[in-house]
Amino acid sequence: MRKSLGSASVLPQQNLFPLTCEGALLVFTSTFSAVAPEEYVKRNYANNISEYNTVLGSLNAQRRNFLLRDVYDDMLLDGVQPIRDTFHTLIVGAMKGARLQDALYFMDEMKSTGLMPDTTIYNFIISTCGKNKNSDCAIQVLEEMKRCGVKPRGQTYIALLCACASCGRVDRAYAIVRDMTAAGLGLNKYCYAGLITAFKNREPVTEETTSKIIELVKQSKGWSSVEASSGSGDSGMIGVTEEELYNIPTAEIVHRRYINRQLTVYHTALHACADLGSKEAVEKISEMLKQDGYAPDLFCMTQVIRCYLRCRDIKGAKKIFDDYISSGKPLALEFFTVSQPNFVQFCSARFM
Repeated sequence: MRKSLGSASVLPQQNLFPLTCEGALLVFTSTFSAVAPEEYVKRNYANNISEYNTVLGSLNAQRRNFLLRDVYDDMLLDGVQPIRDTFHTLIVGAMKGARLQDALYFMDEMKSTGLMPDTTIYNFIISTCGKNKNSDCAIQVLEEMKRCGVKPRGQTYIALLCACASCGRVDRAYAIVRDMTAAGLGLNKYCYAGLITAFKNREPVTEETTSKIIELVKQSKGWSSVEASSGSGDSGMIGVTEEELYNIPTAEIVHRRYINRQLTVYHTALHACADLGSKEAVEKISEMLKQDGYAPDLFCMTQVIRCYLRCRDIKGAKKIFDDYISSGKPLALEFFTVSQPNFVQFCSARFM
């Protein structure tokens, strides 16, 4: 992505030092004048802020987030002044790529131009902290947010809760829940998903871990909306789902037709118990799902199979797999790509 100005002759090593100011100017001029104007135009991918914003958006869509900083550097070299939308796109891309250092760098650059981050930008930074399992940094971002007079919203607290959950900080997660309750904010499905994740990541894992997860699934049946403006309706959240913001297990596939977004808590609980290898908990949660009148979607079934394979119950996993295939329900490539490696891994371990 780095702009190229063409090949230039390189001075021999012995001529590089000493180099006078007049000599440096001569080298600079000869290097850049050696490139034909039409060649420069051909290699130049952006000339103004609109074109740069388009390039950045394209990189985000292609998940080539590692190139965002190169494009930003090129923008500055071209003398193009970034605007608020530019920093929004840069920080969203850094968040989606879990690039915490880039996200913090872009926020600092934003401040240096006189643009103050808003609540949405801070939410993205906190989310990026969670993706990097850095709850201390997430709390520091919230404190800075308050010092700058930016008011946290319900999404801010949930993003912070999920950031603490990624580190297994159950104590911090419940402290945030108490703060939300004191502020008059109800708990929604993403709060319960965050608490489930906190228990899954807490060490050491005990017998209480899965029982707490099951208890949270039961409690979640009365979840409410945190705030009327919460969700994708927030103009600052365009292109970002709440599943991405809160690091929910379905974040990468939430737009697929086989994902039932009403099952967020069940998705998180089944994913957690599959990671923990608790077949008993998975079966109990699956039964609770049916009792609530829901049919398990493809993601739920994938987690059940994954858990069975983790527990080395290949016959049970194969039966669930075959039953789902023969049911005529929607299929997706993810169902095979997630299940197949587990079958291979188990068979290899068993027959070697």
